[in-house]
Amino acid sequence: MPDIIVNGYAYPYISQTVLREWLPSLTFTASFSYGFTVSGELVDLNDEALLNTVHEEGGMSLLVLTPIDETGSFNTALVSELLNTPYAVDNLIENLLVMLKLNGMNGVDFDFEYLMPEDRDKYTAMVKRAREVLNGEGYVVTVALAPKTSSDQKGLLYEGHDYGGMGYAANYVLLMTYEWGYTYGPPMAVAPYNQVRRVIDYGLTEIPADKIWMGMANYGYDWTLPFVQGESRAEKISNPEAVARAARYGAVIQFDELAQSPYYNYVDENGREHEVWFENAASWRAKLNLIIEFGLAGIGIWNVMDSFPEGIALINEMFTIVK
Repeated sequence: MPDIIVNGYAYPYISQTVLREWLPSLTFTASFSYGFTVSGELVDLNDEALLNTVHEEGGMSLLVLTPIDETGSFNTALVSELLNTPYAVDNLIENLLVMLKLNGMNGVDFDFEYLMPEDRDKYTAMVKRAREVLNGEGYVVTVALAPKTSSDQKGLLYEGHDYGGMGYAANYVLLMTYEWGYTYGPPMAVAPYNQVRRVIDYGLTEIPADKIWMGMANYGYDWTLPFVQGESRAEKISNPEAVARAARYGAVIQFDELAQSPYYNYVDENGREHEVWFENAASWRAKLNLIIEFGLAGIGIWNVMDSFPEGIALINEMFTIVK
């Protein structure tokens, strides 16, 4: 069986039972998420319980770094301020090294989204510098990138991410191939196979296959119909809950061949119609076959907060997990 790196993202408040279900099938557990200040100081995360369990079980861990400020809020302006202050970048990298050593962690995952286009090259340079420093101390550096399908793709989510540059700068690159169906959008598959494949096809033109981690969604959404743009908000649910909900309402689960994803409709107790899209073994298998087809390095699961026995069994059936 092919070897595969499996990275699972987790919040510190993850159920210990769920975490222990996932750990035997994870290479890395990525602790989400540390923040930083404009001067490059880290905003610590109370993840001691999470890390203790991971390390007790012989697992490896990653420090996820996102633009979270001292109030605990996402602050995209932080990135630009940091990247345009050279001493702050140096300070941040030094503080990351100190934190990795302190917590017994194995590397850093940079997850900076919605960058200004003019900061793109500075972001790439920072990740490259972090890799040079941290690799020298035995740590890995990864970066999460938006799901682009071309180098000139427009939109704030995409323009600040340089696939080719990051493919060179980092040890591994996670392509976030999920969230087509999302909380505020219309009902559709979370990670449709046809769209995932388009991102991988483009990614391979810029990044070596042995550096790419493909994103895997471990959740679904339940939309109350009719969908009204700007007003509707889908409920995020686990994959087992999606199956249980179908059974509860007598809904027939169908399978979309283009998206390679399961879905169904049901009517609730109040007479409201719902549409649900989620992931199951068949949808995961379709996407995991891309790992084999293209020789990709691994997957990044967003996230492992919920149990998914079908997915865990499938990973172990198809791959040998790197430890």
